[in-house]
Amino acid sequence: MKRILILSLTYYPKFIGGAEVAIKEITDRIDPNEYSFDMVTLRFNSNLPEVEKIGNVTIHRIGFTVEGATIADLGRFPLFLNKIYFQFAGAFKAFSLHKKNSYDALWAMMAHSSGVPAAIFKYLAPNVPYILTLQEGDPTDYIQAKMLPLYPLFIQAFRKADIIQAISTFLGKWSRDMGFKGNLEIIPNGVNTKFFSQEYSEDDLQALEQKIGIKEDDICLITTSRLVQKNAINDVIASLSFLPSSIKFLIVGSGPDEEKLRRFAKEKGVESRVKFLGYQGLGEIPKYLKISDIFIRPSLSEGMGNSFVEAMAAGIPIIATQEGGITDFLFDPKRNPDKKSTGRAVNPKDPKSIAEAVEKYIHDKNTTAQIIKNAKELIFSKYDWNLVAKNMKERVFDAVIKR
Repeated sequence: MKRILILSLTYYPKFIGGAEVAIKEITDRIDPNEYSFDMVTLRFNSNLPEVEKIGNVTIHRIGFTVEGATIADLGRFPLFLNKIYFQFAGAFKAFSLHKKNSYDALWAMMAHSSGVPAAIFKYLAPNVPYILTLQEGDPTDYIQAKMLPLYPLFIQAFRKADIIQAISTFLGKWSRDMGFKGNLEIIPNGVNTKFFSQEYSEDDLQALEQKIGIKEDDICLITTSRLVQKNAINDVIASLSFLPSSIKFLIVGSGPDEEKLRRFAKEKGVESRVKFLGYQGLGEIPKYLKISDIFIRPSLSEGMGNSFVEAMAAGIPIIATQEGGITDFLFDPKRNPDKKSTGRAVNPKDPKSIAEAVEKYIHDKNTTAQIIKNAKELIFSKYDWNLVAKNMKERVFDAVIKR
């Protein structure tokens, strides 16, 4: 059995994003008789144990804690110090575990959060193969500016990697721009296709519609997003001014921009049409997608975008920009005539083009039906987690350890 040590800034059960989902979905699908995984991550919440096993991962938590800490607390003192602390303490904790367990490889999740401790570890244990996964969603120039105080080590996070796995061609190109010359594998994040394509009874769906105030003739746009600037939720709110009053916008998610977005909806006179539904557990997301007509997130940047492929698996059409990694799976009827259409693309910061894309979906039902069909075929054939886990094992873990 081979042992891999993971570096991840956050992890289950409390602090979960796309990167954390990817780790769990992949490790849960790999035979524990072939590979076992340990992890160094931040604790944050003092109620969480310092050592715990979840699935095929034994978790070692470090860092400053607050009792009952939530995601909203991570930007406040003292918890915000953890991100700096992890850059160094994470490396030394990893090395101390390696001396005890003699790992076959190190796997760092995201360059900006775990790349620096991985680079330090690589100096301490140069013979241990090092895998870097790129999952970043923020603009790469913003990330590089943010990492300036540690830039020499940040560069080495790329250049010392034995293999880089990027979830999109966009992030793969970034690794080359940062000086990585080794083996690059483009393996996207996946989706639990069976889970997101599940059907619900009419009674269940009607109960949810009544709960959130959706009427029979309403057409629902939906986003499942963190409420941050890069996801451009404000542009969707602004687009409602160009659309009939029967079109509502469901916002599933939370984040620091929520109050600002609420004020903006009021200023635009569409407050009654925008429903802030807050954070919903992963188990509830497919049901919200099923009562909706169009998924939309006009991102200003995107490493890939798990929410898009989840919506595509659920069988609702998507509207998005073609920023970053979105270009790997969103093919627009006019902008990408050489490919089967899988969605409608809009320009960044362009509420009117969003409204036009919504109208096209509503009025051109034949094209909409074909887009939904093409999108589901793409997701089921390329983005299922079972396939992603198989590719990670064979093309990344097996390859780097054998080499």
